Amino acid sequence: MPSVHKTLAMILAGGEGRRLAPLTQERAKPAVPFGGRYRIIDYVLSNFANSGVLRMKVLTQYKSDSLNTHISRGWRLSNMLGQFVESVPAQQRTGPEWYRGSADAIYQNLNLVTDEEPDYVFVFGADHVYRMDMRQMLDFHVTSKADCTVAAIPMPIEQAASFGVVTADKDGVMTDFQEKPANPVPMIGNPGKILASMGNYLFTTESLVREIVRDAGKETAHDFGKSIISEMFKKAKVCVYDFAQNKVPGQLEREIGYWRDVGDLDTYYEANMGLVDVDPQLSLYNSSWPIYTAPNASAAPAKFVFNNVEGQRVGSATDSLASEGCIISGGKIHRCILSPNVRVNSYCDISDSILFEGVQVGRHARIRRAIIDKNVDIPPGIEIGYDPEQDRKRFFISPAGIVVVPKGMRLSD
Repeated sequence: MPSVHKTLAMILAGGEGRRLAPLTQERAKPAVPFGGRYRIIDYVLSNFANSGVLRMKVLTQYKSDSLNTHISRGWRLSNMLGQFVESVPAQQRTGPEWYRGSADAIYQNLNLVTDEEPDYVFVFGADHVYRMDMRQMLDFHVTSKADCTVAAIPMPIEQAASFGVVTADKDGVMTDFQEKPANPVPMIGNPGKILASMGNYLFTTESLVREIVRDAGKETAHDFGKSIISEMFKKAKVCVYDFAQNKVPGQLEREIGYWRDVGDLDTYYEANMGLVDVDPQLSLYNSSWPIYTAPNASAAPAKFVFNNVEGQRVGSATDSLASEGCIISGGKIHRCILSPNVRVNSYCDISDSILFEGVQVGRHARIRRAIIDKNVDIPPGIEIGYDPEQDRKRFFISPAGIVVVPKGMRLSD
């Protein structure tokens, strides 16, 4: 297997994430919490760290303060050994313009590549949730003698309009690329599915620099899918890596091939709720391939108090995740995900909901199918998720009916 020490990861984390609004009103999409105590970006960073790819540059742009803080305080590797996770804000090195696309983000930071002198460069997004052993993709890339390798995953053909659709021959060499096609080419031997690009790429360094510089001189979308891959496969060897074949240590059979693009509120909500299943497709408890995040050294253990059954004042949680610092004080939660330092007071009834850090829920409140953003105080007796008309007057409601209360919103009884 080729050495991971000759690799560099360029992680694209500058996306605005409009479809996740209002969760992205004050933070970048990769900084949005996922699974209680984690951020979305922790999943790709953990995959690289567990794979031994320990040189990572994170390219940021949109509302990046909380993302930069999370990386600088939580993701500290050994600089003495040449290991790093470094946040790189947009610097306008090539002119007075912000990133015009994913390819332009790399072009504006080509000095990072030339300074590190890697043999291979991973170019990955920061807003997907999955587990992946990057070494297996690297081994495939080197064995195939590819200039570029695109990670892809089988998806239902009905979802083709949301993805770049790739076609590969029996040896894994790309023969076609369609960007969000209305009439997609199905997978060979499986007419009900397409092979969807995950937006994750691996390049030999020479090929990356050549293609990025060439694209920069043209009038294009400066996007990896639309501009780079769609043209590169016609004149260079672009291979397709089947993510469904990737298996990490400690992973169960049902977890293989799990990948979610949590790009909109309903997908984000459903992916979070999947974590509390008895047998989830993505387990957070795989100690052989952990998901790392910034530690919260000051937070106390989660606490559940009161067992007054006759008075119905019972602190309980079922089918839920409760992070450190949470206090369930005489309230009931069911199928919920609580970020650190959430307090649920007596006689509350909360179900099928996600509560971000610092949320305080007053007595007798009832909440269901909701996402409550950071530092919101829920007044006593309030109901959220029970009356769509009333909710629509005050909150954002997703197409699937999920009520979203924005960060720091002040609520009245």
